[in-house]
Amino acid sequence: MAGEVVKKEESLNLKVTNKSHVQSEEKIGRKEYQLVTFDLPYLAFYYNQKLLFYKGEDFEGMVQKLKVGLGVVLKEFHQLAGKLGKDEEGVFRVEYDDDMLGVEVVEAVVADDEIGVDDLTVAEISNTNLKELIPYSGILNLEGMHRPLLAVQLTKLKDGLAMGLAFNHAVLDGTATWQFMTSWAEICSGSPSTSAPPFLDRTKARNTRVKLDLSLPEPNGPPTSNGEAKPAPALREKIFKFSESAIDKIKSTVNENPPSDGSKPFSTFQALSSHVWRHVSHARNLKPEDYTVFTVFADCRKRVDPPMPETYFGNLIQAIFTVTAVGLLTAHPPQFGASLVQKAIEAHNAKTIEERNKEWESAPKIFEFKDAGVNCVAVGSSPRFKVYDIDFGWGKPENVRSGTNNKFDGMIYLYPGKSGGRSIDVELTLEPEAMGKLEQDKDFLLEA
Repeated sequence: MAGEVVKKEESLNLKVTNKSHVQSEEKIGRKEYQLVTFDLPYLAFYYNQKLLFYKGEDFEGMVQKLKVGLGVVLKEFHQLAGKLGKDEEGVFRVEYDDDMLGVEVVEAVVADDEIGVDDLTVAEISNTNLKELIPYSGILNLEGMHRPLLAVQLTKLKDGLAMGLAFNHAVLDGTATWQFMTSWAEICSGSPSTSAPPFLDRTKARNTRVKLDLSLPEPNGPPTSNGEAKPAPALREKIFKFSESAIDKIKSTVNENPPSDGSKPFSTFQALSSHVWRHVSHARNLKPEDYTVFTVFADCRKRVDPPMPETYFGNLIQAIFTVTAVGLLTAHPPQFGASLVQKAIEAHNAKTIEERNKEWESAPKIFEFKDAGVNCVAVGSSPRFKVYDIDFGWGKPENVRSGTNNKFDGMIYLYPGKSGGRSIDVELTLEPEAMGKLEQDKDFLLEA
């Protein structure tokens, strides 16, 4: 019954029952952290949204435990309880003080008390439902100048809780996001301290001061709060679940005929990237002479010189691009696409990163989230993020996915599969016609 309600893409008719703010339980004092070249391009992206579903009966108890744990973990991760600002020279920074509002926490309940976790963890959930469960849809990171840098929404379901989160992407990337989530869960689970405190000095990665002349849209301008300022193209979002055996098959196929140039065997990521890129390009019904771009937002913590610790808190990612003609990509075996991806990633070393930074600093360009390239397939997130280990004391999540922000035709978020091992979930956004073709592509799905 409840499943039918959700499938009809009707509103969940949420009722907000409480709104509060959580600050660090300990006084920290005034702190300022300059945003660096790795952070600044994302000011015109939208807040990075995540959605986790948990089963449990004691909603009020779960909420209380989350709030108490958040107050503890915000001592180390206090940047998330601050706001964006500028110094006297116009350089963006994160500002924190004890009298700031802190993290926004909204509590809500679904009007239909028959809707449970399983009803909302299907492979394809409507955008309407997603937007209701996660805060800050359509909100630009730049708006962190007058909004919290982290907003949390906890929604009561029949048999559990939906945890929607919106992180300001100008302040942190995926690696830092999941480090924070892991630390928060550790505290809630009874640990006296976090296992890996964040490394907070961004200027160790890059210390060039870049002044940006950016300001918020006029209050009387087009509305941005619901993302409906202009009609967006119709898109479908779906999670394709690749089992461990399917991933092994994709990887072994692409490594059947090793390249003669002595390059390394293709990694799981390179093999899966080629698989998705080829089949999406085919499903789009493109001409052989059309170009297609593959983009990956790569972690640069170990690529920069000197390398930064895994616990570096901030953005330390860069977009890596490779391009080819659709005819070449689809006519060749999967090794062709995998080789393009491999070469692009391996070429992105400390020297390349330095050159990219200098080029950007000389003529700063604020990306829009869809600047990934023509006919693109773009990958964010990583199956290496241990998202199913985020246990606050009542079990692992039933499902983890992204919200509607920063989604465009060809955007992919990769997550480890819930079943563990080498399984991977591919969360893909495509135009409806292409998605329909991909769903019928047995070679893509690895069905007999």
